[in-house]
Amino acid sequence: MYAEERQQHILDRARAAGRVEVNALAEDLDVTPETVRRDLTILERHGVLRRVHGGAIPVERLGFEPGVEARSERFVAEKERIAKAAVAHLPDEGTVLLDAGTTTLRLAEQLPRDRELTIVTNSLEIAASVATHPNFSLYLLGGRVRGRTLAAVGSWVIDALQDVFVDVAFLGTNGLSVERGLTTPDQSEAAAKRAMINAARRSVVLTDHTKIGVDHFSRFADLSDIAAVITDNGLDPETASEIEALGPEVVLA
Repeated sequence: MYAEERQQHILDRARAAGRVEVNALAEDLDVTPETVRRDLTILERHGVLRRVHGGAIPVERLGFEPGVEARSERFVAEKERIAKAAVAHLPDEGTVLLDAGTTTLRLAEQLPRDRELTIVTNSLEIAASVATHPNFSLYLLGGRVRGRTLAAVGSWVIDALQDVFVDVAFLGTNGLSVERGLTTPDQSEAAAKRAMINAARRSVVLTDHTKIGVDHFSRFADLSDIAAVITDNGLDPETASEIEALGPEVVLA
């Protein structure tokens, strides 16, 4: 087994069980405890596990929110596929709202340059990506900028969104589950996302499959509020069917 395969196995096991222990992993994988500890250190640097005494816990169980740099290094190929699939949900012309996030940033980079689009966003990175393109009219939502996500949040964002209406909103999420809908660790981010959904004719969620089945502190939408969920082909068919039964189309990229 290659190191990357071993690390993915460790991550999958941690997410399924809620934690992993060094000695049990070493026996299961037929490697030394030192090898497991090195793997855990690498996974922690990637922002997906947090080391604890004797093992590690997935960040989702800690309510930990990885920063932009850590998230941008995860599931790069999957995010590219999700963004390309999301292009089909764009209007030929009209108004698009892009939520802050590493997958929505990929979509911003994929926007067809020959379309006349009005782009509304609370993301500094997305604004910088689209600002120089002559066919795009950019509206940047102001407010307090969270350093962890580079997203503007707060009353300025919510007040501005009360006075606009967009054709489609593309949102990111930290968690998506059949039981609790769409969730994120921060209440101010949840409030901004809720306002985005209210301002849109239809809402589309872009998320890799590891966010599905995960719940966080603040809920911002029910699945029935969403028109489509675009994810990667790592999502199992049974969960996809359960999500679709609650309203949104599920697209596997």
